[in-house]
Amino acid sequence: MSVAEELQLDVTHGVLAAKRWGDASLPPLLALHGWLDNAGSFDALAPLLATRWQVVAIDLRGHGHSAHIAAGAWYHYVDYFDDIRAALDALGWSRASLLGHSLGGALASQFAAIYPERVERLLLIEGLGPLTYTLEDALPRLRQALDQHAAFALRRPLRVYATLDEAIEARRLANDLSHAAARAIVTRGVREVEGGWVWSSDPRLTVVSPQRYTEDEVLATLAGIQAPTQLVLADPSTSYLPLSMMQARADRVADLRLTRLPGNHHLHLENAHAVAAALLG
Repeated sequence: MSVAEELQLDVTHGVLAAKRWGDASLPPLLALHGWLDNAGSFDALAPLLATRWQVVAIDLRGHGHSAHIAAGAWYHYVDYFDDIRAALDALGWSRASLLGHSLGGALASQFAAIYPERVERLLLIEGLGPLTYTLEDALPRLRQALDQHAAFALRRPLRVYATLDEAIEARRLANDLSHAAARAIVTRGVREVEGGWVWSSDPRLTVVSPQRYTEDEVLATLAGIQAPTQLVLADPSTSYLPLSMMQARADRVADLRLTRLPGNHHLHLENAHAVAAALLG
């Protein structure tokens, strides 16, 4: 099994931490994790893909070992596109394949539509376009986001877990994960403090996003994808990724193969061999 190498990529807002699997002579594949996950979420899958690609999984800004943004700033969804482009540039990759899970899948699919000349192939797990909202949601969501952001300085201190196992168990229960799957994410997603461990991700990531796309906007964007695309979805469907919606989105992509596999939202950690077979097929 391929052993990961730790990397640090210098970008405008600080440092993006990353892990690399596979020989540098292989075609490049940039992996993007889900919300509040990190590059460790690919620990089971990346070694299986490293027979075909050189896989680099980054910690998105504010996640894992990567830098947090400046005090008072927002984590805007579109800023993650800067992370993708900056990572590709720092690695010297003018063109690469993209692998994304959940938030990472949303980002990868839209980036492929925005910059088709930079994306060779698109591998998506539980993600094709971002979460959306209706026009009726727009005003209350904007106020909620502004209020949360303004009140952030008043938030209580981070919970301290006495042991690493306590943090792993908390994540396991929150996402219905196996111990091994939770451990892969948590060991890269905590930092040691006096008395134990706290999450290393920026707490501001939990502030409600002030704006989202409408479903029509997402459908229009996805139509711009030119790369051959493989989409793997969990069966049964994740509640916020209903099959009818995902099928309608998939229908907008000219060259897409959809596979459904038994498992939950983190099926690439829980059932990596089946996911790898679908992506390598």
